[in-house]
Amino acid sequence: MTNRGISVDDTTIIGVRFVRWGLALFIFGLIFGFGLLGFYFHGAESGAQWLNYPWTFATYVLQVGGLGMVAIGAVYWLLPGDKLEIEWMDHTALWLCIFGLIATFLTSYVGYFVANAIWPSFFYKPITQGMNVWIGFQAASVVLYLFGVVLAWLSIRHVTNVRIPRG
Repeated sequence: MTNRGISVDDTTIIGVRFVRWGLALFIFGLIFGFGLLGFYFHGAESGAQWLNYPWTFATYVLQVGGLGMVAIGAVYWLLPGDKLEIEWMDHTALWLCIFGLIATFLTSYVGYFVANAIWPSFFYKPITQGMNVWIGFQAASVVLYLFGVVLAWLSIRHVTNVRIPRG
């Protein structure tokens, strides 16, 4: 049951969405990071070297990106609600961050197995086409996330109307 006397402004709503998605992706990165422990405890003994690299990058980006989204959400949450003017930019920033982090997971972890099916052992042998394609998709995913962060920063800067003095 909701209290109809309380109104929530747009900055609080977008802030809560950033925090919720950021925490969810951070927790997913933590859970996903247990695969690294599986490699060290089991995979290293059985010679399963395929667990080595794809886990580390995806885990790192999910955790750091998720915490970045929580920080952005906290700033939105603290902003005055009556000054939010560029609403499309805020929602676009949220979805770019979400899609960028999910795409990073897919290109880093799942993409490794796809590239390995096309170019067997491309990571351990000098097969530059496979490595360049795989790293290119990872970079595009991270750029997608960073573009969302920049949009959020521009919107927050616009709302706070902070000007850095020149001189």
